[in-house]
Amino acid sequence: MATLNLTSVNPSSFMLVGIPGLEQFHIWIGIPFFTIYLVALVGNGILLYLITMDHSLHEPMFFFLSMLASADLILCTTCVPKTLGIFWLKAQKITFPGCLTQLFFLHFSFFLDSAILLGMAFDRYMAICSPLRYTSVLTPRTIVKIMVGIVGRSFSVILPVVFLVKRLPFCRTRIIPHTYCEHIGVARLACADISVNIWYGFAVPVMTIISDLILIGISYSLILHAVFHLPSRDALQKAISTCGSHVSVILIFYTPAMFSALTHRFGHNISLTFHIMFANLYVAIPPALNPIIYGVKTKQIRDKVTLLFFPKGMQ
Repeated sequence: MATLNLTSVNPSSFMLVGIPGLEQFHIWIGIPFFTIYLVALVGNGILLYLITMDHSLHEPMFFFLSMLASADLILCTTCVPKTLGIFWLKAQKITFPGCLTQLFFLHFSFFLDSAILLGMAFDRYMAICSPLRYTSVLTPRTIVKIMVGIVGRSFSVILPVVFLVKRLPFCRTRIIPHTYCEHIGVARLACADISVNIWYGFAVPVMTIISDLILIGISYSLILHAVFHLPSRDALQKAISTCGSHVSVILIFYTPAMFSALTHRFGHNISLTFHIMFANLYVAIPPALNPIIYGVKTKQIRDKVTLLFFPKGMQ
């Protein structure tokens, strides 16, 4: 590894060491990560297949769900295969362009998830608070515009990060104590002032996520107000059921994300081993849990999955 410390303003590669302090357990740690990754691939793949092939699921809620499944696949596929390569094959080397690509798609999929959850909150607001206007407002053309806006916002927020890292000179160690490339972790290896990276990497994403959370909170405040004024108990239960899966996914996504971001910036007393392990769990577990939550809590999805795997039992 001594050759990695040679002076290089434009490095050809970095070295990802995995989870510091747990190197001797990498082979065993890789087994649950591989299992979780398979669950994420199969679960999100089934969701995308059902929504694409079944015309009864061609509704705004399921279009947003298909976007969420796609973003989750991008998130886990960006990180987990490389992590398994480090754990099992000791494939620690990653090229500088490869590192930038991984960095981009990691953060891009994160902001994509957040924007999609906001879109889903708006969808639930319209369905419950303005049901008579639902189909006239959320037309296919409007859904396409929302989807383009979601992708465009995520892209425009993250693209500057790539250039902020690309401009940095790297003349010290190129060893990254992580399993994947992320913005601040790579920037800290530079032998230059990274105050712009720190400011942009913290302030802009946090402002974006907080604005999404505020809007989601407003949407669900209005939804709760409308739900508890519904005339019948059946309507109340149906409304709560349709929102339950979304709220669960919101909690699974935002709680660890905010914890990871804050500990990465301010949690100096938290061990690096814990932080890296938690960061790996974050990119693997939510993509695996989301399709399970929607499959269990959403009747249309549950019925279609049952019909897919047990067609004779439904006859």
